[in-house]
Amino acid sequence: MPSGDQAASSSTDAPLDVNILKEIAKKDLVDALNSARPLIVNGAKTLVLDASLAGPLGLVTEVSLLKHHGVDKMFWLEPGPLTSSTASIVYICRPRIKHVKIIADHIKRHAKESRKHNYTILLVPRVSTLVSRIFEEEGVLGDVTISSYNLQFIPIAEDVISLEHENTLRELWVDGDETIIFDSAQALLTVQKLFGNFPQIIGKGDYAQAMKSQRLATLLTRQSPKATNNTGVDALLSGASKIDSLIILDRRVDMITPLLTQLTYEGLVDELIGIKNSHVELPLSLLTPPTAGPSNAASTSTSTAAGATPVPVVTVKKENKKKHHLTTDTDPLFAELRDLNFSSVGKKLNKVARRLDEDYKVSHYNLQTKTVAQLRDFVGKLGGLQTEHQALRLHTGLSEMIVPLTRTDIFNKSLEIQQNLLASYEVTAQLNAIEDLIAQGAEMQIVLRLLCLASLTAGGVKAKNLENIKREILQAYGYEYLPLLLSLAVPSLAILLPNPLPASTPSTVAALKYPFAYLRKSLRLLIDDNPEALDEVENDISFVYSGYAPISIRLVQCIAQKGGVISNPAEKEKASGEASNAGDQKKLSMGKVQAHPIVGWKGFEDVVTAIPGRTVEVIQKASNKVTPSGPLTSAGSSSETTTTIVFFLGGCTYTEIAALRWVGRQNKGNYQCLGRNFLIATTGIISGAGIIDGIAGVTQAAGPKATAATV
Repeated sequence: MPSGDQAASSSTDAPLDVNILKEIAKKDLVDALNSARPLIVNGAKTLVLDASLAGPLGLVTEVSLLKHHGVDKMFWLEPGPLTSSTASIVYICRPRIKHVKIIADHIKRHAKESRKHNYTILLVPRVSTLVSRIFEEEGVLGDVTISSYNLQFIPIAEDVISLEHENTLRELWVDGDETIIFDSAQALLTVQKLFGNFPQIIGKGDYAQAMKSQRLATLLTRQSPKATNNTGVDALLSGASKIDSLIILDRRVDMITPLLTQLTYEGLVDELIGIKNSHVELPLSLLTPPTAGPSNAASTSTSTAAGATPVPVVTVKKENKKKHHLTTDTDPLFAELRDLNFSSVGKKLNKVARRLDEDYKVSHYNLQTKTVAQLRDFVGKLGGLQTEHQALRLHTGLSEMIVPLTRTDIFNKSLEIQQNLLASYEVTAQLNAIEDLIAQGAEMQIVLRLLCLASLTAGGVKAKNLENIKREILQAYGYEYLPLLLSLAVPSLAILLPNPLPASTPSTVAALKYPFAYLRKSLRLLIDDNPEALDEVENDISFVYSGYAPISIRLVQCIAQKGGVISNPAEKEKASGEASNAGDQKKLSMGKVQAHPIVGWKGFEDVVTAIPGRTVEVIQKASNKVTPSGPLTSAGSSSETTTTIVFFLGGCTYTEIAALRWVGRQNKGNYQCLGRNFLIATTGIISGAGIIDGIAGVTQAAGPKATAATV
């Protein structure tokens, strides 16, 4: 039973309300649509949308809101003629050269056809001088009004906010485009203005610190919150800060984790089906509620739960697919499933199915004996049961789609190679296995992920073996991938290198050599995947990869849960049971499962120094002056739950999110110390295949190919 102190302090345990960011983004969009040339834009208008922004905007607003503010027609921004029946045309796009050229072509076409329109360009997230220069060169600068729509962090879960920016990794580490660093700093400043100062900024990686001659951390500490120009923030600014620190992780610090196959439920859905902007394309039959009544629905649930392998609920078809928003707001069952290792999902679905079946049976058995008031309550609960059953049906069908894909020879061979490379077991044999995958026709992304993983874990691939595999890749998949292979080896990225390095290799590349063998031991990255160690795996972040702990989350533990790096709760509980006196019990119960003050990298300085990239550790005082951090003090009192923001510059995976949620659950303290919540911020959600495609310049369509859509 919780104590009175616990009940009284439950309100202080609430996480930050990130939905404020969504409301700000929605308000800014409406203001942006109505601000430029108000006499015209407030009327009927045609909206031309950058397809890459369709997903992010879909998380912020609805078509009905756009229609309410005068949008009559919507078109994708693409080459070719644009026919509009409205006098006003509004473009929303990122400041890309190709987009500006298309807009200029539209304007010129309309001029030739003697069609007069008023053009408003809303650039996301801010105006670029380059855009004005190109319009001037095209001779249409006088015909357009250029403004901005400052779209920043978008909530994609109750504890995750994302810039939803594509190809950040390519832009930073291949193209050398550091625009996203400034955009990230501005977005973090908005968070700081909303929820209070970041008392401490701790980070790892060159881009976590460096931005040309400045630093990302320094940007956050030099600029006052008043410097952010974001409509609607002032009215929502809260007084006291609930944030104890900001942790910034440069993606280059841990490139191994995103190259691995994600093994959580949500991670596997992303790997095998694909999640984009929190949406997944599913067969329409999965999303359409069955026509059967509750009793039939209950019997379906029973049949699903009867055996170890669920019985197919629907016939999955490739055609007639529809986008479905994976969110816990309308699907509580998803919250229970998303972070589970996929091997545990079937058991969870069976448990839910049995419970639903019992609820239906009890309800129908007592239906005739109910009073009018009881019947009213039953009808109210029936809707919830039907909603829960539809969620069960959806996730059962989704699991059935995934299972066959996880039983293929290529999938399992890929997992075996990954596990062996992580253990540094017969690396040459693993390279031969990668060549076998090429011969079997495995997807190019799988092959390159494994090859890059071999390079990172072994300190490079033997030059002869590497050249042979590269040759086979080009012959099997096409010589158009030669630029991709070259990009993977550029000095700034350097995730596919020969061993030893050629004499002509820049010293900066040699400095990026990853000390994986040292980290594997120091950070306890591998846990044996055997029956004896099963409890240990389930009580550690390594459950997300069935025995491998993500380096990035271990680094977060080095700051916020130091005991979790050293040993597992399972080990402590076992030792605690064997302790002979109360003093030992108290000593063993301390540490990892309770939150402790943030004291920077203290205790793990050697480990952090071994990882390539600079180390950030500063204290931000109220005067916004940067102070080098020595022993850092905890923000807030011990009687309040604080929030630690973890920002991934370059993107993070769903498995890293699941692992960080696990750390957050362990950081719930007792009645003396409520603990710590984590808010995960990122430039975008990534996966191994997405990284390879992004560097290769391959992008998935963000919207339908239809030219127009009536609003």
